[in-house]
Amino acid sequence: MSHEPRTKGERTRARILDSATELFSSSGFNAVSLREIAAHAGLTHAGLLHHYPGKESLLLEVLSRRDRADAEGLFPRILEPGAPEPPRGERLRRLVAVIARNSETPGLVSLYAKLSAEASAPDHPAHSYFVERYRRLRTEVGALLEELFAAAEPPVKTEPGPAAVQLLALMDGLQTQWLLEPDAVSMEASVHDFLCHYGLHMDTAPEQGPVTC
Repeated sequence: MSHEPRTKGERTRARILDSATELFSSSGFNAVSLREIAAHAGLTHAGLLHHYPGKESLLLEVLSRRDRADAEGLFPRILEPGAPEPPRGERLRRLVAVIARNSETPGLVSLYAKLSAEASAPDHPAHSYFVERYRRLRTEVGALLEELFAAAEPPVKTEPGPAAVQLLALMDGLQTQWLLEPDAVSMEASVHDFLCHYGLHMDTAPEQGPVTC
């Protein structure tokens, strides 16, 4: 699980990751050098290499750090097999909360948008990471929707797998539109509208399933 860095080494690695996240977000992976990241973090090039042997390993750790933070509240069994999960309604609320939080972190949204596009090339260092990430998300979001559809009144007669693919595509597409014109796009409201088409709503107690719109 995530924790505040305590040792000197942990604090240094956190500073490197913060700098890499900022520079990757603003310029893209290919345009940023390790020397630039080291300088931004207040380190020498050799000092950075002591913690991360290459730019590819640093990129994957930047991506993994954010995903671990999200998985902790949404799908904890990804991090710890067998870990108890929050009730289905609460997991849905937390999923929408991630979207709301993204509205406050344009740099990270930009990073994911740029890197996911760059990583479509098979030789990109993050290609396998994004392939696996989307496989995992399709599985976990599909399983969550399956629970929610079955608990709805009346039950939703829709295949959860394709609905999960549509929801993930909507979230990614909304991020791109929001980056281009933030005032014209409400990511959270658009996802709420999508869920309402399936009779799922946020305004209910955590221990209950979402109610119909």
